[in-house]
Amino acid sequence: MDILQIVLFGIVASILYIILKDTNETFAFLIILMTSIIIFLTIIQQIRSVFMFIERIAYQSNVQNIHLQTILKIIGIAYITEIGANMTKDAGLSSVSSKIELAGKIAIILLAIPILTAVIEAILNVIPTT
Repeated sequence: MDILQIVLFGIVASILYIILKDTNETFAFLIILMTSIIIFLTIIQQIRSVFMFIERIAYQSNVQNIHLQTILKIIGIAYITEIGANMTKDAGLSSVSSKIELAGKIAIILLAIPILTAVIEAILNVIPTT
């Protein structure tokens, strides 16, 4: 599916949601849920291609594998968190949505600690000591 098909699919699903939300709210939400899943599954191959490109560039530039894996995990957490938060917002649960976003931010900070440590160590190694 190319981007035009994805956008049109999303627009049709949104129109169906608007039509059905007053008469059958549960079914309307299921339409949005299934639409999100289908779009995500459609673009997963493209995401995989991006990750493979990043891995190739990192290998060529001698970036440590642990740092690359951490960065890819952070990107994944960010996207998954956004999808989950948006879906709960669509369900009218903004309180749960904000908690999902907070959990994602904390998970990202925890994963980023080794990278931050490596950056600080690299800076301290460059600064001359007197």
